[in-house]
Amino acid sequence: MSLKNLFNVKYVMFNVFLLYTLHFTLYTGFAQAVSSRELINNSKQYDGKSVVYQGEAIGDIMRRKGFAWVNLLDGESAIGIWLKQEEIPKIKFIGGYQHKGDLIEVEGVFNSNCREHGGDLDIHADKITVVTSGYSVSEEINPVKKVWAKNLSFVTAFFLICFILREAWDKWKKK
Repeated sequence: MSLKNLFNVKYVMFNVFLLYTLHFTLYTGFAQAVSSRELINNSKQYDGKSVVYQGEAIGDIMRRKGFAWVNLLDGESAIGIWLKQEEIPKIKFIGGYQHKGDLIEVEGVFNSNCREHGGDLDIHADKITVVTSGYSVSEEINPVKKVWAKNLSFVTAFFLICFILREAWDKWKKK
């Protein structure tokens, strides 16, 4: 084997290795989040596989013996996430009437029929990351609606008083 052929083999091997490495880096390092619809509609395909899921933390955090349940809503459906209690402090806001919840990305194992949790569809989290922090939501009532509500309350009270007085008058008249 000549030196020139050996150099070409090393060159080819290096390029093959480089392409192989780049290929798997692109597909594993920058995994795209799977939607709840995709997980629910293709639950058998994803069952037992590692997935990335992203959604807003909603409802309550339910603590259970060193673990906790958190529901993540991706805009279509919510999926229960089973995570270690050490991960809970990362979550600052839970979505509800007065808060927009943290946007959380979860990497974990998807279960279409979890034996550990009575057959529920869930994700057992290996890692959670807060993508965007939540915030408090202040509800401002439209001033026009305030005026209408106040006026309708007075009208209702007026007719109620008229009705009560009429009933009282009719009773007094019958005596």
